[in-house]
Amino acid sequence: MNQALSSPADNSYIPLGGFPLLKTTGEELLAELRNRFHHSQQTALFFANTNFIVQCQALRDEMTTDTLIINDGVGIDIATWLIHRTRFPENLNGTDFTPELLHQLGSSAKVYLFGGKPGIAERAAQNLRAQNIHVVGVSDGYGQARDQNQLRQTINDSGANVLLVAMGNPLQERWILEERKQLNATLLLGVGALLDFLAGDKPRAPDLIRKLRLEWFYRLCLEPGRLIRRYTIDIFRFLSLCLREHRNTERGSPAA
Repeated sequence: MNQALSSPADNSYIPLGGFPLLKTTGEELLAELRNRFHHSQQTALFFANTNFIVQCQALRDEMTTDTLIINDGVGIDIATWLIHRTRFPENLNGTDFTPELLHQLGSSAKVYLFGGKPGIAERAAQNLRAQNIHVVGVSDGYGQARDQNQLRQTINDSGANVLLVAMGNPLQERWILEERKQLNATLLLGVGALLDFLAGDKPRAPDLIRKLRLEWFYRLCLEPGRLIRRYTIDIFRFLSLCLREHRNTERGSPAA
C-alpha cells in the first residue's frame, strides 16, 4: 500500500466512481498507518461513502500520491457488488475506525482537531482526553478558519502529528490536499461528522441498527432536511456515475 493509487489492475484496490478504493481489513490498515506514522510518511486518509464519490470528482487527480481511500458504508458495498461482483472484507467507517487508530498510536500521537461549529472541537477534545488521547489543539471550522495562514501556523506550532479535519465532503478533502505540503502532521484524516459524535452533539445509532448497516437511515430520521437529498437523488447520481465510469474504463477512455 504505497503512494500510487491509480492502477485498477492492482488487486489490492477496487475501482469505483473513478477512485481506487483500498481493499483491506481494519487490522491491516491499522498496521499500515502505524508504519507510515512511525516512519513520518505523510499520508492523507479519506473515507469514501456515496457522498464522497459524488462530491469529490474534481479532486480525483490530486489523490494519487500518499493518499489512501477506503470504503465506508452500505452504498459502496452495493455498488461494488453490482459492478464488480466482489465485496470489501470490512466496512471501514471513519466514526469507528478513527478512534481505534488514535488508541493504537498511543502516547506518540499528538492530535489536532479542526472543523465543526464553535465549541464542537473543544468538547470532542475533552472527551478524547478523558480516553488518554493526547489532543494538542483545536480550531473550529468557522471564525478560526478564516485566516488560513494563522490556522496553518497554529497547527504546526502545536506539534501535531495527527490532524483530524471535519468539514464534510468535499471541503475537508480539498482543504487537506491544498494544505498538506505546508503542514507538519504525518497523518491527515477527513472525518466528516466524527467531531459531532465525539462532542455528544449527535447520537450514534444503537448497536443493533449499526450491526444491520442501517445507521444511514437512523441519521436520516434525525436530520431529514439535511440528508434527504443525499439518500435519495444523490444515490441515483452515485450509481449512475459509478456505472458510467465503469463502462468508460472498459472502453479504455476516461469518464466525461
